[in-house]
Amino acid sequence: MTREYPSRPILGVGGIVFIDGRVVLVRRRYAPLAGRWSLPGGAIEVGETLCDGLRRELREEIGIETRVGPLVELFDRIIRDDTGRVRYHYVLADYLCHHVRGELRSGSDAETVALVDPGALSPYALTDKARTVIRRAADLR
Repeated sequence: MTREYPSRPILGVGGIVFIDGRVVLVRRRYAPLAGRWSLPGGAIEVGETLCDGLRRELREEIGIETRVGPLVELFDRIIRDDTGRVRYHYVLADYLCHHVRGELRSGSDAETVALVDPGALSPYALTDKARTVIRRAADLR
């Protein structure tokens, strides 16, 4: 199924990973948030559990192994084109994740990876939802 103008919503997962008190952010390589900073993650594949898919995505995108913790938030990301037609529709499950091993690196969908103080997010122009889930995850830690 195509991600742009899909026939149904796509299920995706995101990981809020803290390393030494800083949160992992990625600059997206592809649409819908190409060039923007975001949390690492991606789409679930058929037959994959949410947790397995998230661990795979984090391994592919930022090069680390993680343990998936609690669900922080479940939400829709719907982006419409200029005519009002749904261009992207994701149902996203963001989880607090714990770094187990591995060195951060950018891979697959990540153009760049950064470790950021959660109190200094403004230069990264995150979506409001990303800021909210980072705050909630920090409280859960």
